[in-house]
Order: sequence, then structure tokens, then C-alpha cells
Amino acid sequence: MNSVESVVTQIQGLSGSVADIAALHTYLKQADESLHAESTRLLPFLDQLEPSIHSLGYLYILEACTAGPISKEQAKTLVILFSRFITSCVAEQIRLAPDKFVSVCKRFKDQVMLLEAPMRGVAPMLAALRKLQSSNVHLTTLHPEFLQLCLLSKSYKSGLSILDDDILEVDQPRDLFLYCYYGGMICIGQKRFQKALELLHNVVTAPMSSINAIAVQAYKKYILVSLIHQGQFSTSLPKYASSAAQRNLKNFCQPYIELASTYTTGKISELETYVQTSREKFESDSNLGLVKQVVSSMYKRNIQRLTQTYLTLSLQDIANRVKLNSAKEAEMHVLQMIQDGEIYATINQKDGMVRFLEDPEQYKTCGMINHVDSSIQRIMKLSKKLTAMDEHMSCDPLYLAKAGRERQRFDFDDFDSVPQKFNI
Repeated sequence: MNSVESVVTQIQGLSGSVADIAALHTYLKQADESLHAESTRLLPFLDQLEPSIHSLGYLYILEACTAGPISKEQAKTLVILFSRFITSCVAEQIRLAPDKFVSVCKRFKDQVMLLEAPMRGVAPMLAALRKLQSSNVHLTTLHPEFLQLCLLSKSYKSGLSILDDDILEVDQPRDLFLYCYYGGMICIGQKRFQKALELLHNVVTAPMSSINAIAVQAYKKYILVSLIHQGQFSTSLPKYASSAAQRNLKNFCQPYIELASTYTTGKISELETYVQTSREKFESDSNLGLVKQVVSSMYKRNIQRLTQTYLTLSLQDIANRVKLNSAKEAEMHVLQMIQDGEIYATINQKDGMVRFLEDPEQYKTCGMINHVDSSIQRIMKLSKKLTAMDEHMSCDPLYLAKAGRERQRFDFDDFDSVPQKFNI
């Protein structure tokens, strides 16, 4: 049995070269059980170690000494300790023990939650997931933890910083579900509805053998965001969605399906009546705020329809046609839609007339060309990555063995009757 003192001595002596750290890792794995047995007296020994130099050893001791229950009073001290370690540790060392690092980071998150201070966890958790990542396309189990902290602290912009990464490698399926669900909620908070739709769509169409609660909640928000952003919703899922989702999702989301059906009538009074009668259901899902945005979006859709028929209309006419209370309300809606780029129009304040215009974008500016070029480059990179993944999978012995068991076997003799020449 290794004493704590001897473990600390080994950590101090073997944290220099790559070879030393590899030897230290072997030693620490053997000493791990002893460290947990001495967990109550480990904390003071961390003062003898420097997180930026002795990262691996510090991690083992920190994980062992915080394995038990932690009180709110203890959390006040430990949060500072965890935060300092996470922000200053060396990525190459902690990646040797990724499970322990993840465990420590999740405990840190639990402690900031215990202290009701999620904002204190945002920056350290972002640093943690970046250190754990092998590349920007790698989704770690800390991604959803970080996004949850961003949601709880309303640090939406911090959350957006990781949502533009193209995720191609996933450790655990549940991490992907939560990453896309929390990410979708952050994008909703920032009114980036197109990105929110992409993320929620990923949850709904991801492979699943049975329906899970995350997918159900994502589908509800997916319906609402579709109505807000696109003014319509299709109940048909794409063919690549799992059979479990195809069969069951709608059954769990009937009030939302009915809301979408009422929305398509274009009648604001019917929509408002339905929302009022189903208010408790939407409120219990914490979706009432989004539902109210759906109602507001119907006014916008109806105003957009007017642009397809009229060149000019008075604000009072607009208010009458889309069932708004006054010309002033109509003006506020039109101004907001102009600002958001949803319609192109000018308002003559003197006579209260609105003139609808054509889209001024000619798609020939330098900015637009750069935008198109960057999109093409991104698609090319994704295509190359997809090809590489396909080639890797086609050589994977486990995949080939499974595919071989499931497909029909053919002998060369089976193809003897196939003609070698064709007459056209």
C-alpha cells in the first residue's frame, strides 16, 4: 500500500518528460485504490502540487478527495480549487485519464449548481471541453454540461461559440442528443431560429431504438420553431429518421400537432382560442413563451401574404386585414419585420401608407461571394471527411463481420447466367 506522502513524491519527480509521465500514469493507476481509501486526508496535499506542472497527479488526488458527498460550505472552497485546476492543467496530461477528468468536471458543475452560481462554471467548462477534445469535430461528454450551464446562466453567446463546429465524432449517443437539444434552446434564446431548427432536427432524426424523453421535448420545440421561422410544419419525418421516431413521436406531442394544424388556417382568433384552452399543457412543458411567439408570427405571415397581392396599403388596412387592434400595432409589426429582413417596405409617416418593395439583394456583392465561397469550402471539407469515414468503415473488421452475417451469401457460380454482352 502506497502512502499519500510517497505518491506526492512520485508525482513531483515524474512530471517532466513524456516517458516520466507515462511511468507516473502506470504508478497512479496502481495507487488509485489507496488514494480513495485515504480520501479524507488528501486535500492538504494538493498545496504541494502545481496544476500546470503536475496535472496528471493533481487530477488523481483531486478526484479521490472529492469522491464523497460535498456540503454547500465545502463547495465554496472546492469550486475555486476545481476552477484553478481546470483552467491551468495541461491537456496532454489529463487526456491520459479522460474518465477521471470528466468526473472531476462534472463534480465542479454540480458544485456551482449547489451554490446556485452557474455563471462561475461557464468559462472553466469551456476550457475543459477544449482540452479534452482531440479536434474541433469531436463531441465530448462535457459539451452538453457546458451548454446546460450557459442556459441556466443565460450566457447564450458563450454557448454559441461551440455550436458552429461541425461535429463528426461522438463518444456517447446521449451526449449528441443533449448537445443538440441544449444548443437548440440557446439558439432560440438568441432568435437564431434556422440554426435551432438544424439542431432540433438532428435530435428528432438521430438513430434511436426506442423513444427517449429528449427527443420528445425536442420535437415539441421543433414544431414551434418551424411555425415561427417558416410559417408551416410537416408532420412527415424524413425517411432516414428511426422507425421508433416515425411511429411514436406524434403520439407524445398531440397538442403541438393540433396547434400546427390550427396555425395553417391563418385565422388568428382560432389560434388564440386553441392556445388559451391548451395553455396548461404548454406551460407544463415550459413552452408557453415559444407558443406566444407562434401566435405573434401568424400576424407576420398574414402581413407577408399581403405583400404578394398589394403594392401599397394603409396601416389601418393592414390592421383590419390581419386582425390587429390598431394602425399603431400594425406599424410596430411592419417596422420589426423590415428590421429583421422579413419584408421590404417603406412607411410614409405623413399619410400612413406602406409601400411594399422587391428584395434589394442582387447576389453580386463581395460579401455575398465570400459567403457562398465559404459555404462551398465547408461542404467540400464535409464531403472529404464523409468519404474518409466511409472508407474506414468499409475496412472495419467488426462492420464487415456484421454485414457479412446479415447479407445473403453468393458464390461465383450464382452469376454464371448473367450475360456478358448487352444488345442496345
